[in-house]
Amino acid sequence: MEIIDVLESLKDGKISVSKAKKLLSLYSIEKIEDFAQIDMGRRYRKGIPEVVFAERKQVDEIKKIIKRILAKSNSVLVSRITKQDYPKIVSFAKKNKIKVKPGKNTTALLLYKNILRPTGGKVGIITAGTSDIGVAEEARLTCEAMNCTCICSYDVGIAGLHRTFPVIKKFIEQDVDVIIVAAGMEGALASVVSSLVEVPVVGLPTSVGYGYGEKGVAALASMLQSCSLGLSVVNIDNGIGAGAVASNIANKVRNFRRQ
Repeated sequence: MEIIDVLESLKDGKISVSKAKKLLSLYSIEKIEDFAQIDMGRRYRKGIPEVVFAERKQVDEIKKIIKRILAKSNSVLVSRITKQDYPKIVSFAKKNKIKVKPGKNTTALLLYKNILRPTGGKVGIITAGTSDIGVAEEARLTCEAMNCTCICSYDVGIAGLHRTFPVIKKFIEQDVDVIIVAAGMEGALASVVSSLVEVPVVGLPTSVGYGYGEKGVAALASMLQSCSLGLSVVNIDNGIGAGAVASNIANKVRNFRRQ
């Protein structure tokens, strides 16, 4: 049973308080042998689901973690799967009748049992270049795991600034609650977007770039040093973090509007 089902059953008098307490205790920490302890209650405590960081994990460990999470949750996000393990995880999911939502240019996967309904807020996602798409897609999958609707537009950086304005107009027309800007090189796009919109902007510096300030250092520094107010910044290539904070903002806004 999902936590909401336990609470509804308690409310309707179908189960006792002691039974509800016992069932809810299951949604705490799930220990898997001697290699993992899964925080099953995170989604309900923080609004952010548990994420499996697959890098440096054995493929069998990843599979066991996925199975345990999906036994009590509808979805699980698996990030940074190695290229050799990626097809194995996809095959494992299909064999177990788990639906798979991949991301473009990334090895992250959103695995789920039932249709993910976009009941949350709206997140606009924009990248400066094509090379930034993989990190932005990690953010998109995170947002969708948190039931947000994503409106994406890629390769619209300041090298051709005229490309940016129609995207900003679309975001405003579609009433997005927050915008994620993924940019490498000098990372200037985040400041530009933040200066044009009234909603919060999450700067996502990427490790795209070379020379002085390579590997995202210049992009991170530029976003942190921005004089455009309303811009927050996550770490280099932290698509999961950007998606989590953007979705939390968007979902809070939507919940407030429904009141």
